[in-house]
Amino acid sequence: MVEQEKKIAYLGPEASFTYIATKGLFPDNQLMPMTTIPECIDAVVEGKVEYAVVPLENALEGIVPLTIDYLFHEVNLYVVAEILEKIQQHLMVNKSQVHNWQHVEEIYSHPHALAQCHKYLFYRFSGIPLRQISSTSAAAKLVAESPERCIAAIGNASSAEKYGLEIVEKNIHDFHFNHTRFFVLSRHNTRLPVEKAEVNPKTTIMFTLPSDESGTLHQVLSVLAWRKLNLSKIESRPLKTGLGHYFFIADVLADENDVMMKGAFEELNSIGVTVKSLGTYYTHLTPEG
Repeated sequence: MVEQEKKIAYLGPEASFTYIATKGLFPDNQLMPMTTIPECIDAVVEGKVEYAVVPLENALEGIVPLTIDYLFHEVNLYVVAEILEKIQQHLMVNKSQVHNWQHVEEIYSHPHALAQCHKYLFYRFSGIPLRQISSTSAAAKLVAESPERCIAAIGNASSAEKYGLEIVEKNIHDFHFNHTRFFVLSRHNTRLPVEKAEVNPKTTIMFTLPSDESGTLHQVLSVLAWRKLNLSKIESRPLKTGLGHYFFIADVLADENDVMMKGAFEELNSIGVTVKSLGTYYTHLTPEG
């Protein structure tokens, strides 16, 4: 979909959910795994890669605060696409421990994956230590490198295949509808082509209010409402300047270049609201999703 020879950073290692999302959108490009979300984002800022793919929000666990906070406080980048991927979690062990997996001593995964399987873990492995690690594929890699230990990982089928693990229980996530949104970030305010994507544009904005006076947020929403600009999401995050101080992130189902959107930005600025647009983009669905 995107021309070859571009470098794409993603939250690795290989076979992570972010890798699957990235590979689906950039099948012919050079994918570069990073250890952390800030490392992915900084690679774009520093010009080491053209794009970075980072997790933004899970249908069960909500937003990824580190992604949102880093985009607001640390960098000035744009969203050029989002990827929606279906998430399926499986319990996997080293093949040397298949006979003993029901007596697993520890379970490793990303914090969100552990939370997505909370009910399963509580009823099936109550009292077993749950160990957080940077990604589901990192957990799989750890299990693969520890054949002498009776430990398990929670992750996707791709990571089990990549690291030669045995899936002993499939689809252990608590709810069937489990999807994750990923942002594709760039230094340039462009957008990826709409091939195999939802055709309706979306714009993500971040804004801060001029005061804590009663009705200020209502005033902001009214600016959007009378223009019939539909919000698909709004959420607050701490400004990190003291208790009770927040910024807001909102998804508007419109193009930032539309007349109504431009008018909204102007009116918001006139009443003292500081608005930062992350750009307009389209939603791309992975083959699995």
